[in-house]
Amino acid sequence: MKVGVYLAHPRPGSFNHALFEAVTQTLAAEGCEVAAHDLTAQGFPPVLTAEETGTVDAAGAATDPLVALHRAEVATLDALVLIHPNWWGLPPAVLTGWVQRVLVPGVAYKLGQADGEPAGLLRAGRALVLNTSDTPAEREAAEFGDPLERVWAACVLPYVGVTDVRRTVFRTVTDSTADQRAAWLAEARRGARALLAGR
Repeated sequence: MKVGVYLAHPRPGSFNHALFEAVTQTLAAEGCEVAAHDLTAQGFPPVLTAEETGTVDAAGAATDPLVALHRAEVATLDALVLIHPNWWGLPPAVLTGWVQRVLVPGVAYKLGQADGEPAGLLRAGRALVLNTSDTPAEREAAEFGDPLERVWAACVLPYVGVTDVRRTVFRTVTDSTADQRAAWLAEARRGARALLAGR
């Protein structure tokens, strides 16, 4: 299997980086071809151009070489792993920009008309989303309704053909202990192996 792993966190040494390392190492140890991307470190350019705002016609060739590389690569993947913090109920800007610039019509989906139903084009049928948060689960549910669940499992991934969406949230991170983080990393490794097995 070929799995794309995408990290969106700007601070080196963050727990998100530890999750990224644990997952990529686990997938490689299981015999996967891993396309690992620290989007911030790679300098992925997140700002959409005017020419990239279409939603129906197939996107033209990307003028930015890094965007072109990601578009070509995402079409070859068997699964996706997305790792990022919950910031204001949203993914960090670099990952939002990656979605908008990479998962474009003709690459990730096909849409016959603006108000139609999309046909997902990605061959990656499954994805694992790993989020970190400092908001307790009870408050998240009561006040915010878990917006990242809607973003990934309802809006973005099904639209491009990813129907098996798994998500784990590690919280609260800032005041977590070393033992807690070790347990979370073990959970992330189990999730990566389960993603490969489709269970």
